[in-house]
Amino acid sequence: MPTMIFVERDGTERAVDAPIGLSILEVAHKHGIDIEGACEGSLACSTCHVIIDPTWYERLAKASEDEEDMLDLAFGLEKTSRLGCQIVMSESLDGLRVKLPSSVRNNMA
Repeated sequence: MPTMIFVERDGTERAVDAPIGLSILEVAHKHGIDIEGACEGSLACSTCHVIIDPTWYERLAKASEDEEDMLDLAFGLEKTSRLGCQIVMSESLDGLRVKLPSSVRNNMA
């Protein structure tokens, strides 16, 4: 089974099992990682914002226009920012490393 590494807000690294077919958001929730996902992965918010490690960023499929629009609302946006609900685990992403932003902005509340 693929694994992924979350770098939490305090810098702690957590390696977790990342079943194929689950999004980063779903993997985070499965392991109690602090990612909100207010819209439950429906691409209607930016609360699952994660920062992809630069060595992995180019390996991902390009973000859709809808994802880019939602990212514009994210707090602490970085060059390698993506929405966790839009990246689905596969064998080729084994070892993926993502960092949680310092905070999130929930415009749905």
